[in-house]
Amino acid sequence: MNSLQDARYISFATWRRNGNEVRTPVWFAAINFNTFYCFSAADAGKVKRLRHSDRSRVATCNASGGNIGKWTESKAYLVSNPEEIQQAYTLLKQKYGLQMAITNLLSWMSGRINNREVIRIELGTSSEG
Repeated sequence: MNSLQDARYISFATWRRNGNEVRTPVWFAAINFNTFYCFSAADAGKVKRLRHSDRSRVATCNASGGNIGKWTESKAYLVSNPEEIQQAYTLLKQKYGLQMAITNLLSWMSGRINNREVIRIELGTSSEG
């Protein structure tokens, strides 16, 4: 799991209701060996899919989603607790530094900064899809 924790990007897979998998490269930050945070636009497909199923899996990848590493089954949840959301953003800022600051600035300028969802990914678990 160290290679997963040390990666710059992960491919985050979720499932449509019809059973088709959808993979998305995302930034992420680890809170521990088994739990990661990422964020997304609130109206993004992965967020909509997570509202119907917590089933997910992750693998290391590059920024465009290529060079996929070994897949690890997981469950993913939309975070609603304000303290946990703040913790997630703190970890993401620590990991991505200037890139995260620029992303936040652009989101703020476009009015989308408050239209985000934080996602908690817990490794090693999965549910039937």
